[in-house]
Amino acid sequence: MEYSKAGVNIDAAASWVSRIKQLAAQTRSDAVLSGVGGFSGLYSMDHLGFENLVLASGSDGVGTKVIIAQMMDKHDTVGIDLVAMNVDDVVTSGATPLFFLDYIAGGNLTPDLVEQIIQGVVAGCQAAGCTLLGGETAQMPDLYGPGEYDLAGFCVGAATKSHIIDGKSIRQGDIVVGLASSGLHSNGYTLVRKVFREAGWGLSRYVGQLGRTLGEELLEPTRIYAPLLLKIRDNVCIKGAAHITGGGIVENVPRILPPELKVKFNLGWEVPPVFQVIQELGNICDKEMYRVFNMGIGMTAIVAPGDVDKVMALSREAGIGSFVVGEIVGEP
Repeated sequence: MEYSKAGVNIDAAASWVSRIKQLAAQTRSDAVLSGVGGFSGLYSMDHLGFENLVLASGSDGVGTKVIIAQMMDKHDTVGIDLVAMNVDDVVTSGATPLFFLDYIAGGNLTPDLVEQIIQGVVAGCQAAGCTLLGGETAQMPDLYGPGEYDLAGFCVGAATKSHIIDGKSIRQGDIVVGLASSGLHSNGYTLVRKVFREAGWGLSRYVGQLGRTLGEELLEPTRIYAPLLLKIRDNVCIKGAAHITGGGIVENVPRILPPELKVKFNLGWEVPPVFQVIQELGNICDKEMYRVFNMGIGMTAIVAPGDVDKVMALSREAGIGSFVVGEIVGEP
């Protein structure tokens, strides 16, 4: 089974990003340090008199993971996912997340439902160390059916120019350290739902390999890496960081590399059982799995070989597993 057969075309997504870049370029100013296409946009505040200050921003959603929440009538964790998807994009630039805005759209949004969602958003903001500053709630019964809703968010962070991580200092021989994910995070759910639906597996089904029900596994919140990545940034030189979301590790790490370099992956880390269950049940090839899912690695940091041990020690202190997942090499 392939992601495209479930209705999601990753290649088409890359095409529309390219078109958006061309349109966004019409609004570009000298203050833009990094625009559309990166994990976060970077905007210099020099021209406003705030020398050495850079704002970083990002916007993202939770995708069809909200359908799992709706099916289980459990809405207090998808807000954590929403914050994670945004703050972990912003922190890849070296910026500290400052504040977060949410957007909730649905057909019949009850006060209890909205409160549950926002409880998750608040928990996510607390874990990330940022403020929930505002948001928008839109009731659109003509667009969404009963019980249906969608989530989106927006995060702004800040950094001094010396803290910016932009990939420019990455060199051949540098090491890619992967930080363990908490599970599926918030990508690939359209394919996941198709696999389990066709297998006849319900969300209440207990799965021995997972040690819990399928629904509990699928709603496991996305891990928030911002505090750990900032601590690593303050202790070693992070040359590049990639949030492993849509496209998996094989497409997200190359996004941050200088054009003359590539990454040689070491896929030897232990892949969590949920991915093995999905692959076996859906008869999905390895290439597709590593392109759609995080496969157990939710964030990567590229550092010099001499800094690897420090990164892994800081990860252990934070209770997050870490692995050497690749090396930077030159183009042949």
